[in-house]
Amino acid sequence: MTRQDEISRRRIFGIISHPDAGKTTLTEKLLLHGGAIREAGTVKARRNSKFATSDWMEIEKQRGISVTSSVMQFEYDDKIISIMDTPGHNDFGEDTYRILTSVDSAVMVIDGAKGIETQTKKLFKVCSMRGIPIFTFINKLDRETKDAFELVEELENVLGLPSVPVTWPIGCGMNFQGIYDLLKNEVHLYKDQKGQSVDDNGESKQVVYETIKLGEKGVFGPELEDIITANNLSTLRDEIELIQGAGNEFDRELIDHGKLSPVFFGSALADFGTIPFLHHFLEMSPAPGPRKTSDGFVNPTDKEFSGFIFKIQANMNPAHRDRLAFFRICSGDFTRGMEVTLSRTGKKMKLAQATELMASDRENIETAMAGDIIGIYDTGNYQIGDTLHSGKEELFFEPLPTFPPEMFRLVSPKDTMKAKHFQKGVDQLAQEGAIQVYRNEYNEVIIGAVGQLQFEVFEYRLKNEYNADIRMDMLNYSVAKWVNNPDLEKIKSALDSRTMLVFDHFNRPIILFANEFTLTYFKEKHGDIELMDALDVKSTLG
Repeated sequence: MTRQDEISRRRIFGIISHPDAGKTTLTEKLLLHGGAIREAGTVKARRNSKFATSDWMEIEKQRGISVTSSVMQFEYDDKIISIMDTPGHNDFGEDTYRILTSVDSAVMVIDGAKGIETQTKKLFKVCSMRGIPIFTFINKLDRETKDAFELVEELENVLGLPSVPVTWPIGCGMNFQGIYDLLKNEVHLYKDQKGQSVDDNGESKQVVYETIKLGEKGVFGPELEDIITANNLSTLRDEIELIQGAGNEFDRELIDHGKLSPVFFGSALADFGTIPFLHHFLEMSPAPGPRKTSDGFVNPTDKEFSGFIFKIQANMNPAHRDRLAFFRICSGDFTRGMEVTLSRTGKKMKLAQATELMASDRENIETAMAGDIIGIYDTGNYQIGDTLHSGKEELFFEPLPTFPPEMFRLVSPKDTMKAKHFQKGVDQLAQEGAIQVYRNEYNEVIIGAVGQLQFEVFEYRLKNEYNADIRMDMLNYSVAKWVNNPDLEKIKSALDSRTMLVFDHFNRPIILFANEFTLTYFKEKHGDIELMDALDVKSTLG
């Protein structure tokens, strides 16, 4: 097998959704079929002591939600697959946005009963801006859901994303009988029987599958006459006739550019429709492609090693208090012990150890190639967005997005004897990007977030990972703007009681404003002080 063939086997995708749409459940069923796990975990709230495989942090197990992104790699059907399971909770959107810069495609999970929800819209926009292929899995068909056409129309009306059904439901809820695969012209039957597994309502349940190959007439032929109920079969035929007559045509080029979304139906919890989805997804989704840099593109087949860090996580192994940098290889090959350049500083770094990732489980590796995600041990040298490369020429991948926080807290240790523990925890969590950390002119710590849950996780992790109890006081600011002006005295003279000057971890000045009205007033009064959004900062000030 050639190197190009090996790269073509790779698939890196992120799974996005609104909370509770079934994203983590779908992730685990895919891992199950890939042999990466023996049984799927269920969260504590669902009457079971097991936890979701991708939810490795203790607070995630307690709450039954994902609050940090995980990377899971496995092999299936001769493909090497890396799944990014991202937090669904909107308080952790920034972590999700960064993850989405490292993937080649995305799977959007939608709750069939609720349709497209707020967080799904936000995450879709990030995928759409990058033009990556988006595959839609409409979940929970074994419960009562919206009309299938209504769900498909929402994709276009709410998201502006045309879609094409690949599988189509036969009934829903109590009348759910299976799905029809339009591309393969076959029906996968769904039947409930009393059995060993337990659904999320605590009822004993087993799903039995049967696949029926259809003839030239498809659903209009005789094969389903005595198998599907008359009402469901009549409805299915009407719906397929409408799809064939008025639906979007299947267009691979539009799918590749994120302009057309293939749609699949099923139930992740019952593990129904997941295998047809996985097979089609692996066939349609892109292998690693060119990556944009500051002065051109890097191709996966390029000889020189290169890639970027899109996430840093401390204390994945509480016994060792280590830090791991999640690294997307964009070109060349990794070999253990190789020397690379950290573009931000120009320093030479030796990659003495790297791991393959499966949530919190890790396995040391000797080699990896373009299209792989690896974990690099970090002693504090790396930052999110860093480029590493082996070439002689200077190289920088596109900067990762940073988003301005909307809530702020003044933070201090309750026990001054634990000040060192507190400081270490604050510094490491800031480097992770878990929360944004600033200091005022009195060197007090101020943290910024987009949601209350981020503060709760920050407090939990400081206490449990760094043994530092903290005091948090609310600050009445809601807008942060970076200042492109080295004259600090001039900036200070422009401030009033509704503003505060702080500095980020690069020591760049930021003004916090009470609200948008205060910001507008400041701009009118001090037009000579240039203010910038966080998205503009790295290229302008970094």
